[in-house]
Amino acid sequence: MLSGRPLNGVIVAEVRDAGITIVGGGAIGCAVAYCLARAGYPDIQIVERGELAAATSSQAAGLVGQVRTSLERTRLAMASVAMYSAIEQETGYTADWRQTGSIRIAMTTERVQEFRDMAGVAASAGLAVEFLEPGRLAELFPPLDTRHVKAALWCPTDGYLQPHSLVMAYARAARDRGVTIAAHTTLTGITVTHGAVTGIRTSGGSATTDMVINAAGPWAGAVAALAGVELPVVPVRHEYFVTVPQEGWHGNLPVLRVPDIRIYARAEVKGILCGGWEADGLSLDPRQVAVGQPLAVAPDWDVLSGFAADFARFIPTVTTAEIREVFRGYPAFSPDGRFIVGPVPGIRGLVMAAACNAHGVSGSAGLAESVLESLRPDPSPYIRSLSPARFMPRDWTWESARDRAELVYETYYGLAAAAQGGR
Repeated sequence: MLSGRPLNGVIVAEVRDAGITIVGGGAIGCAVAYCLARAGYPDIQIVERGELAAATSSQAAGLVGQVRTSLERTRLAMASVAMYSAIEQETGYTADWRQTGSIRIAMTTERVQEFRDMAGVAASAGLAVEFLEPGRLAELFPPLDTRHVKAALWCPTDGYLQPHSLVMAYARAARDRGVTIAAHTTLTGITVTHGAVTGIRTSGGSATTDMVINAAGPWAGAVAALAGVELPVVPVRHEYFVTVPQEGWHGNLPVLRVPDIRIYARAEVKGILCGGWEADGLSLDPRQVAVGQPLAVAPDWDVLSGFAADFARFIPTVTTAEIREVFRGYPAFSPDGRFIVGPVPGIRGLVMAAACNAHGVSGSAGLAESVLESLRPDPSPYIRSLSPARFMPRDWTWESARDRAELVYETYYGLAAAAQGGR
């Protein structure tokens, strides 16, 4: 048994010499640890500045959707769902996965056409979807006011999960396969010798390592900078609210997405969880974000009340419902809306698993499999397209990177989403 102290049921060790060091104990870092250990990679440790799942992952809404505008992203999301559906049976640990299905609502003719295109992509990927008749829509989601619905696209295998449960399932399963976890340990340096990673420096001491996998979320740019690499990992604000229990709401209702008003929603126990994508994104300057720096954000009540007012077209009671809690954070975005995954050119042993574009929890399993594939001799063209090489050498400015990352956020549900990475 590994020595150390328990943290949320996971045995935590001190930082040590390791073959692979994963920086970040959120959904991505723990998923990568689990997938690599399951694939037979030995001698892995996770270094996390706080507690597991306590930073950006803890602020995620947990929605898991597979219907996308590109075949590659659809398949990646399907891989995540396959793991969430099997992880408890495979590991004995639950991710609190609820396969409730999801409904995308179109309010415009243009959106209906997009849904038809997405249904075609889903068919190519072998993902079952269907357009709902009004009676079936009312049956699946009784609280919904359907007067503004032009079309509703149903995916029965979508759903949602509890982010903390998922991260802890990954971590416990990884620990069972020999992965150690150094929590409350801040990375302070990456040692690069003759073009290769040879060690790390942390608040808990120095250690040798042959590989650093950067899964540090909004701090991933700062971690890369410790190795002398500039990559445009941009933290962009995102927030949502949860109400007290509401009549007709329960945990088995489908997830809702209404892209024409930039809104998503699901039940949180018997309350309404509602969030959206702001028309005017707010980012942090990555150069001002230090490793380990808290990224606190106060609730923006103007934005949150705007979400409620828009969603009231479908759930009229949402504007008068008492708010129980607000969740907010800074998920990391890239300027082109694609993940930054794979080895960093010029530094052997430095690997990125970053810029999840608000898919860090929902897409963690598929993204971890992408990291695994990127380490193989001949990754697919899609995985190669995610390489940090596309930003090296630097032909972008920090100002343009922030502007473009904010645009990716603002157009997350835009009809031009295909051009932004196929969300």
